[in-house]
Amino acid sequence: MKIEEIFDAYKECVMPTYTKYPLIFVKGKGSRLWDIHNKAYLDFFPGWGVCNLGHCHPKVTQAVREQAGKLIFIPNNYYHPQQAKLAKEMVYWSFPSKVFFCNSGAEANEAAIKFSRKYGKGRFEIITFEDSFHGRTLAALAATGQKKYQSGFEPLPEGFKAVKFNDLEAVKNALSSKTVAVMLELVQGEGGINVAKKDFVIGLRKLCDENNLLLIFDEVQTGIGRTGKLFCYQHYGVIPDIMTLAKGLGGGLPIGAMLVKKEITDTLGPGMHASTFGGGPVICKAALAVLKAIQKEKLLTKAQRAGEYLFLKLNELKGKFPVIKEARGMGLMAGLELAVEGKQVVEKCLEKGVLINCTHGNVLRFMPALNISKKEIDKALAVLAEVLEGI
Repeated sequence: MKIEEIFDAYKECVMPTYTKYPLIFVKGKGSRLWDIHNKAYLDFFPGWGVCNLGHCHPKVTQAVREQAGKLIFIPNNYYHPQQAKLAKEMVYWSFPSKVFFCNSGAEANEAAIKFSRKYGKGRFEIITFEDSFHGRTLAALAATGQKKYQSGFEPLPEGFKAVKFNDLEAVKNALSSKTVAVMLELVQGEGGINVAKKDFVIGLRKLCDENNLLLIFDEVQTGIGRTGKLFCYQHYGVIPDIMTLAKGLGGGLPIGAMLVKKEITDTLGPGMHASTFGGGPVICKAALAVLKAIQKEKLLTKAQRAGEYLFLKLNELKGKFPVIKEARGMGLMAGLELAVEGKQVVEKCLEKGVLINCTHGNVLRFMPALNISKKEIDKALAVLAEVLEGI
């Protein structure tokens, strides 16, 4: 298709549910993308952390090719080896649990909500947090602590209370006889890269234990090495009852997962929940390749070092530009809060060949691949500095 035909096809045939930039990408490798004009871009925000290994990692593409030639789909009332292998790996690297496979983070969070209600036997309220984000499906949207995403979709499912983040007293005050769970992101992504304090998370675990509540960690963005450990909860020394995953797990392909501690997995039995495409052969093979690459290429260590370097450089920019209010985050999940709207910065960086993101209006967001190099970090931040000089 010609360029004009592509744009016309989108205008005529694709629902306008995304704010789009006039770019057509046709190829990706590592932290580079090439558009239809063969212009190269440095991708410093690869799909909200979907491409944790960069674009088209050779281990992932090889795994997909191999499996696609053998078996693409099999329904979940049969067994297949790739799902068994992936579940075993995920449990080995996390905590004693069992896995439910689906296709996205929203689906994983919906599964966690349904599980909680079944577990509660009449208790159904889930405490979440202001500025949280748990997905676009109705229950996940109701759990999300941001009115801007909920506006126009009322009435939302009942049973969710959003309280102040990092405030244990607020959680205690929200408890009722109907409360069954507490659900949070350890680093709020869409909420502006807000990091949970360690004593807060430890306090939540204690509170949940004392009140027979489930503690749910939404690690859709923070999981699979994003914060320098395979799972963000490992920074806190606190094990959840339920953990949800998606984005980085599939290496670019759609997958979601809910891990539930073994003692309570029988809460859901056959027929109580399902996902037609969840945990199919191709995606499981790809996810296995992701986990193998992370271990073999020592990407957790690399991500820790790259994260330290990234924050060093971001804080140097903060010292240079008064428009920067704060640099915060964990590992390679970084936010730069500005005193002005961030949209103009994103657009100027894009013009100069660097892809970043802005959330919450004024927080620039960086989530580069775990194998990002210092040279690539330097290039991205040099472009950012040029843009900030013009503000």
